[in-house]
Parts: sequence; C-alpha cells; structure tokens
Amino acid sequence: MMALMSWGHVRTSLFSLVVPLVSLLVGRVNADALSDLRQVADQGDANAQYKLGVMYGDGLGVKQNSAEAVRWYRKAADQGQVDAQLNLAAAYTLGLGVKGNSAEAIRWYGKAADQGHADAQFNLCLMYARGHGVRQDNVTAYMFCSLAASPPTSKASGEARQLLDVLSSNMTPAQIAEAQKLAREWKPMQSEKK
Repeated sequence: MMALMSWGHVRTSLFSLVVPLVSLLVGRVNADALSDLRQVADQGDANAQYKLGVMYGDGLGVKQNSAEAVRWYRKAADQGQVDAQLNLAAAYTLGLGVKGNSAEAIRWYGKAADQGHADAQFNLCLMYARGHGVRQDNVTAYMFCSLAASPPTSKASGEARQLLDVLSSNMTPAQIAEAQKLAREWKPMQSEKK
C-alpha cells in the first residue's frame, strides 16, 4: 500500500509540474499554473523550486526579480538540484540577486561539477585558469576543462577543448600528465538530495 501512495504522490507532483511547463512553452503562464507550481515548490520539490527560480530570473510569467530567483535556486540547490546549483553559482559570479562572492560561486560550481555538470566544470576551469577567487592553478584548470570537454554533446565541450590548447601551451609535460591523471581518476558524486 505504501508504494502505491508514494507513486500517487509522484504522479501528482509530475502533473503539477507539467502544467506550468506547458504554459511556459506556449509563452504564457496563467495564475492557476503559477499557483500550482508555487504550491509544489513550497512543499519542498527541488525541481519546482528550480523552475520558479528560472521564471523569476528570466521574468517568465512573473516580474523579473533576481533576488527571488536566487531564493528559489538556493532552496533547490540545497537539495542537490544540479541546474539550480549552477545558476546559484552564476548569480554569485555575476552578482545577480546577491552580492558577488567568488568563494560561494566556486562552492556551488563545485557541487554541480561533482555531479558531472559540464558547464559547472568549464566555469571552474575558467576560475582556476584566471585565478578568480582561487589561487591560479593550471593543473586544476586543465583537469576541469578535460572533464567539461569529455561529453562532446555538452554546450561547454568545444570551448573547453580550445581552452585546453591554451592551457597546455603554458604547462610542462609533467603538469599536463598530472592533470590528465586527475581527470581520468575523477568520479562523479551522487546528488545530495534528501
């Protein structure tokens, strides 16, 4: 009986998320769909929280509000929602809705990168390559760029491959070998979802 009740809750949650998503796809969000999404988000659903963050961040069906977007991203990110972690890191990087904070950006990029998110890995590559918020470290930058380049279908893969060439021109063969070894040994972590 417990499994059936859990499945029913999942179906209800999925249905509640699909309605707002369809509304977004057709370019409008009605008040009922937004209310349903907010209710699911208030109940702790990380995907609904992330979607509200996107809506507030981009002004989709609501007035654009970066601080409100960050609030929802944080709730979802704290539960391990990888895209929310990436967006929260970007908010800290750019100072959107929060005071810019490189250490917090690196922390959240790290959490998303640990789950295998190629865009987060690429952003960490850039931060280590430039020494932005961390000590400049070409070995670590190269490792993260290698990880970001490895799924050839990711948005970051082409830029990561180009940056690997730039980084390698400033590294010794031993440094490149160390970075490649670190990338080979790297394993994604499981989400922190509760």
